[in-house]
Amino acid sequence: MLHPTQELEPPANPERFKERVEDYPKSTTTKLILEPAIGDSLFVAEGAHWRWQRRAAAPAFSSRNVEALAPVMTAAAEASCRRIAAAQGALDIFEETVAATFEVISDVTFSGGEGAFDRDGVHQAIDAYIAQTAKVSLMDVMGLPAWLPRPGRLFAGPGLKRMKAIADRAIATRAERPHVGVPDLLDLLLGASDPETGRAMNRDELRDNLLTFIVAGHETTALTLAWALYLMAFDPDWQERAAAESQALLQGRAATAADVAHLPVTTRIVNETLRLYPPAAFLSRTAQAADRLCGREVRPGDTVILPIYALHRHHLLWDRPDGFDPDRFLQTPDRYAFLPFGAGPRICIGASFAMQEAVIILATLLSRFRFRRVPGRDPRPRMILTLRPEGGVWLTARPR
Repeated sequence: MLHPTQELEPPANPERFKERVEDYPKSTTTKLILEPAIGDSLFVAEGAHWRWQRRAAAPAFSSRNVEALAPVMTAAAEASCRRIAAAQGALDIFEETVAATFEVISDVTFSGGEGAFDRDGVHQAIDAYIAQTAKVSLMDVMGLPAWLPRPGRLFAGPGLKRMKAIADRAIATRAERPHVGVPDLLDLLLGASDPETGRAMNRDELRDNLLTFIVAGHETTALTLAWALYLMAFDPDWQERAAAESQALLQGRAATAADVAHLPVTTRIVNETLRLYPPAAFLSRTAQAADRLCGREVRPGDTVILPIYALHRHHLLWDRPDGFDPDRFLQTPDRYAFLPFGAGPRICIGASFAMQEAVIILATLLSRFRFRRVPGRDPRPRMILTLRPEGGVWLTARPR
């Protein structure tokens, strides 16, 4: 378990990273881990190259476009209910939430059924990438060049190439045969350009950013849902409270975007889950200039880590920090005490997308099933790029 000690100093104000963005870029280790899969895309790019990509991609994640994509989330919630209802005995709910969120991200990224997008192929490549490529190598920590092979990742290389080739084919097909209907993420990015310079993404930039959204956009939300359902099983009173809210509102149907604003209990549960088990459990930056943090000298080249997990459980910032209490979000937390999506100009571009998806799926599942823990099979948090449940999240699900 990852538990902060009671002797922790007051945490450094994360605003420093916001005020001095150029002095604290993404860490060298992070780039060495991620660039083989997602290139110099929005997640790892810096400076002017990051700014124009962010400006170009931002309209794709506007409230209007996020709400327009909600029917995909509703359909995925229904499909998840069917799979859970068909399961016999205990099931690893993390496997199920991964399936549901991958269905969402693949549909909102490459919809239209043109047949060029091999979902299974991409999914398998992502699993191999997270299992191997995401493991930190000593060579990464030492900052050795990316062209030096990392022994533990050699077999992931063919999967990454296949994943990129699948995405390239889907992009080429869409360019030849435009998609009809509600614009998906590929449509929005194909038509996107930097409003200041007019620059649009070339094919490599488009592919790398789409793969960024696919990799980040399903794993993190799947983790949030799996941890939330574990917490519901851990605290039956809160589970019944959330179920009563969703049942009264939904009346047997799946949740939609219009329901999200009317599901405050479910939304608070999602936020409390993100506090206790943030998928992005730490942020790391490589200092470019001398500084002082928490009374300590920071030199150029030093890696500075902001442990989001510890921040969210810090006894100076939260009352009963290790306790599960969604009602703590009846009040807005301190600006820099709760950072599940980061903060400042590099705050997660898909935060509203992720919250809408999590509330829609969680409310639908809780309205139809009662989840219980499997004795002796509680998950163990383990950091492998994201905060994953080692051993799975084993629950039983019974129809209400």
